[in-house]
Amino acid sequence: MSLLSSVLSVTLLATLCLIFKWRKAHSVVTQRRLYPPGPTTRSWIFGNAGDISVETQCDRYTEWYRKYGDVTYFRIFKEHFILVSSHEAAVEFFEKRSKNYSTRPFSMMAQLMGWNFPTSFKPYGEQWRAERRLLQHHFKPDAMPSYHAIQTRQVNIMLQRLLTEPDEFRNHIRNLAGAIIMSTVYGYDIAPKDDPYVKIAETATSKLGEAMFPGASPVNVLPFLRYFPDWFPGCGFHQSARDTKVVIDAMLNEPIASVQERIKRGINDPCIASQLLSNQDVSIESQVVKNVCSTIYAAGYDTTISAVATFFYAMANFHDVQLKAQTEIESVIGTDRLPSFDDRATLPYVEALFRELLRWQPVVPFSLFHAASEEDAYNGYHIPKGATIIPNIRAMTRDPSRYMEPEIFNPSRFLKLDGTLNDDDVQYVFGFGRRICPGRYFASDTVWLSIVRVLFLFDIQRKKDAFGNYTALDSGYGTGLVAHPLPFECTISPRPRIDKQIILDSIAEEL
Repeated sequence: MSLLSSVLSVTLLATLCLIFKWRKAHSVVTQRRLYPPGPTTRSWIFGNAGDISVETQCDRYTEWYRKYGDVTYFRIFKEHFILVSSHEAAVEFFEKRSKNYSTRPFSMMAQLMGWNFPTSFKPYGEQWRAERRLLQHHFKPDAMPSYHAIQTRQVNIMLQRLLTEPDEFRNHIRNLAGAIIMSTVYGYDIAPKDDPYVKIAETATSKLGEAMFPGASPVNVLPFLRYFPDWFPGCGFHQSARDTKVVIDAMLNEPIASVQERIKRGINDPCIASQLLSNQDVSIESQVVKNVCSTIYAAGYDTTISAVATFFYAMANFHDVQLKAQTEIESVIGTDRLPSFDDRATLPYVEALFRELLRWQPVVPFSLFHAASEEDAYNGYHIPKGATIIPNIRAMTRDPSRYMEPEIFNPSRFLKLDGTLNDDDVQYVFGFGRRICPGRYFASDTVWLSIVRVLFLFDIQRKKDAFGNYTALDSGYGTGLVAHPLPFECTISPRPRIDKQIILDSIAEEL
């Protein structure tokens, strides 16, 4: 027998022994401890890897929730996953037991890409706490009025562009999101088209699903593949990781470098980055500043686009809802001035519409995953240490016991009989417990002002065909970490009841 044959034989024997040992250990654990109900594994090696993909996960999770209940177990290779699909179970896991479920699962692909910098992706610990404190300080409710001027200015710019180029509304939404984030965080005014920082954010966030979703990248379930070369079967992730790493490095370093350069020149624009940099003598490390600023940059851009695009999609589909909101705005504000943040408390139906947008198409349908720090038990079922816990936000928003006819877009579900708002503010779409999104108040203000001013000034309808009939509008949604409506067309025109010149003058005064 040749040396090569001997080596191959020993390697094969060792591999088979390891597989047998793992299978035996797994079999013993399975017999000894009862996991929550879930789909039968197709293979004792691969688990449910063949049952799920980035494209099918939404339908698959819904199917499993309906079949197995609000806490579902599945396995991919040796990794355990728990799908939490009811609000009650989510509160139990992420709030009442937050000490055990506030960390994040490790993702090898995210590390290779460089996506391990955001505060929201970091494991629970001192570094996360230090960065989280800074985020909470800058985005606490009392701080929101300091950002209203930026948000108002950029929403007005979007309105101007909608008046002149209504068919380009998707680009206007992207510019709105990028402009507000970049101005707030870095004091930077983006270019009207093809801004480099907007392109960086788009490229980086488009790769998030590849880094996070179960089974999306083989290296997440088989981490040793990182040592294999690109040409090895299944190792094409290396090139994607390298390409994304370049973009992530640019996201981390380029905007903050521009702020540092302006400070050196004596230009100290009021923004979050300049505030943090000026406080570096109070033990704030430069890397922490980069992480915090880039976290806002990455998290705020794509999610804002999703929410505002969903608004246009919903209004084109549900014109009766649009008319009802416009009637309320006119009855409270009139037709000779733009709505402002001061009007929010006086417009309950618009507020209900905003809540319904978050519920009907949640921006992040499966939130960011949690992990079990220690083994636990839930309703008699075993939750293994290290298991990935997936908050199934989409299922919670479709719970028929909580929302009648959940597929229908109906803002009135958030109103009492007397027309006032009920207690369901759908804050769960922003996450749970210690991991709830710290930027939720800022995001809420941006989206609310966008929708109320667009409603006031424009009428949004489906396109008409050559015979004057409204065309169908059912584009569906993408399958990334952040859900976006797929490309669709609609007609956006100024409302005849509004004096356009008065509004243009008002916009000019606020710019």
